[in-house]
Amino acid sequence: MAHWLQLMVESLPSLLWAGLIFTIPLTLLSFIFGLALGLATAIARLFGPAPVAAIARSYVWVIRGTPLLVQLFVIFYGLPSLGILLDAFPAALIGFTLNIGAYSSEIIRAVISSVPKGQWEAAYSIGMSWRQAMSRTILPQAARVAVPPLSNTFISLVKDTSLAAAITVPELFQAAQRIVATTYEPLILYIEAALIYLVLSSVLSQLQVRLERRFARYGGMLEANA
Repeated sequence: MAHWLQLMVESLPSLLWAGLIFTIPLTLLSFIFGLALGLATAIARLFGPAPVAAIARSYVWVIRGTPLLVQLFVIFYGLPSLGILLDAFPAALIGFTLNIGAYSSEIIRAVISSVPKGQWEAAYSIGMSWRQAMSRTILPQAARVAVPPLSNTFISLVKDTSLAAAITVPELFQAAQRIVATTYEPLILYIEAALIYLVLSSVLSQLQVRLERRFARYGGMLEANA
């Protein structure tokens, strides 16, 4: 067996374990919390009072205007100077959640705004409250449009979690870095890590296609029943 192939086989369990224990949980939790934050931010910007909308806009402006790596450094290395100490994983989770929340809020805000005003009027005409109209009429229609961009955001997040290595989270990429430090084979190990990310992204891309098709069928049924 070639040296490079043997090294890849021997290092694969460690890389996969790091991905299973840290990369995947960090991705899922960050996306779930970020999506909830993004929905709240989008609603605040669209329907909230002026002070709340201004705070939401400022949050999105700051997060979108600064690099994710800098945000992680501020949370993990900067906050201790204020007496706020966070372990690496929670710090990364907060950083990615804030980042996803800002970007997803723009997507959610756009798709909610794209729903025709007639849908609101129809919901109100049958006695729905604002909350009922939002949850039963507006969000289901907006979700169908939001699936592709939000799926792309999720796939990008999988790759962005590699930045957590910079604040000592022992995820997939840092596991590769640690093996490189002992084997002195950066090309082989980093290519292997890249291939794992590629496989994860490819699987998620296929799931995205299936999800889009399902929502397309659901949208067709709604139009047929209209």
